[in-house]
Amino acid sequence: MGKIFSINCSSAKGVPKEQAQKALLVKNHGIKDDAHAGTPIRQVSLLDMESVRLQIADAKAKNASVVIRPGIYAENITTEGIALAALKLGDKLRVGKTAVLQISKIGKECHKRCAIYHQVGDCIMPRKGIFAEVLEGGEIAVGDRIEKLAD
Repeated sequence: MGKIFSINCSSAKGVPKEQAQKALLVKNHGIKDDAHAGTPIRQVSLLDMESVRLQIADAKAKNASVVIRPGIYAENITTEGIALAALKLGDKLRVGKTAVLQISKIGKECHKRCAIYHQVGDCIMPRKGIFAEVLEGGEIAVGDRIEKLAD
């Protein structure tokens, strides 16, 4: 079991997402008012804070000037304490009190190298990011629990 470390949204694609305290997950859509919502397989993106921290340490070791923070990878939910890498396609997660996500894609294709890649030499989102469909909607907030549901 883990928790939501950060919720990140943007009204446009191709820009870092801004952090929010709360959001509404909409069934079969994604986060309300987020630019990436509505895509059939990639309704919500998740990335673990543990990987973000490793990328921050890597950037510092290389004296990179890039600012790395939750939302910079355009992930919707930055998690903490849940092993996203252990999840498989079809696994379900309860997020907050009522929302249920189903893992629909693991990894991301990078169409062009991002600023983080150019400054640090690596970007974690293609390897560490996962995507989900919203099976049941509901309000979510920073600090809410995330848990894998039994098969």
